[in-house]
Amino acid sequence: MIRNITHNKYSLERFFSLSPDIICIAGFDGYFKKINPALSNLLGYSKEELLENPIQNFIHDDDVLPTTISIQALKNNTPLVNFQNRYITKNGDIVWLSWSSIPEDREDVVYAIAKNITHLKTVENERNNLLRNLTSLNSRLKKFSYMVSHDLRSPVSNIISLFELLDLSQVNDPDTRENIEFINEANLEIKETLNKYVDAIKCNKSINAKVKPLHIESIFLKVKNSIEELSKKTNASFEVDFTELPYINFNEFYLKSIFLNLISNSLKFNNPNKPLIITVKTNLINNIPQLIFSDNGRGFDDKLVGGNIFKLHNTCNNVKDSKGIGLYLVKSYMDCLNGEISVSSKLNIGTTFTLTFEN
Repeated sequence: MIRNITHNKYSLERFFSLSPDIICIAGFDGYFKKINPALSNLLGYSKEELLENPIQNFIHDDDVLPTTISIQALKNNTPLVNFQNRYITKNGDIVWLSWSSIPEDREDVVYAIAKNITHLKTVENERNNLLRNLTSLNSRLKKFSYMVSHDLRSPVSNIISLFELLDLSQVNDPDTRENIEFINEANLEIKETLNKYVDAIKCNKSINAKVKPLHIESIFLKVKNSIEELSKKTNASFEVDFTELPYINFNEFYLKSIFLNLISNSLKFNNPNKPLIITVKTNLINNIPQLIFSDNGRGFDDKLVGGNIFKLHNTCNNVKDSKGIGLYLVKSYMDCLNGEISVSSKLNIGTTFTLTFEN
């Protein structure tokens, strides 16, 4: 029996000495009574220095008061769990400790164990700084978006007013009259889009992300007609087939923007050595709706670029007007409504985008 008690005593002492966590006994008088090597190793003070000086001498000045209040709670027989404070090492470094303590009022001491959480605090501070920067960036971006959208509405409204003053009956050339009507429709579309942006920013919400059944061909033709002149400049021809899936449950604003960005991309990256052909069709595979958008333009090496093509400001062709925003927006719209987009492309052959919609 004596041998067992002795064995247990030495086992506890060994556990006390070898523990990587700080284990200590502190008195109600504010001095350490017993410490394990982990505390001395962490703070860089000798065992004698830690035992001979008041505990508050090692605590960060800003944490002395909350630590004193916590010690008073311990004296009132209230256990302490996960109390965090900072200690100053002998080298002047700051370390964060998380304490769990229980008082023993018969001996006027506190039994305590602490973990070094300095790394966790560093990560937490970095995260908080990132969140603050992100919040500030979002705020500035929102302000900038509102400013641009708002300021653009005035000149667009002026152009629309000028068109209203035009007497098309005085325009004898039918092609000129048609071009004027196209320009006016494009301006009206711009105004409608800007109004949606401004309203969405004011309400602090996404741009009318409501889903409803949409007639795909009607949306496509509206977008195609709005950039008819750009299509003529590149001699682009369109081959469309929406018979397999004439309707899709999606957001109208998003679908318009998707068509606009994909068509614009095809026109922008056309191959000057051959006529541009843009093919758009819908599929219903295993009851899953898909939109296939292809062209025979310049293309790119999809093995080299891959999914990076959808990243913001990513461009894979040396084109002056390319900003790397359009495809980023397309993917954002698909992600927003639980859809997917993939791409396959070959240099000088063409590109195919496959948009898969939520069923």
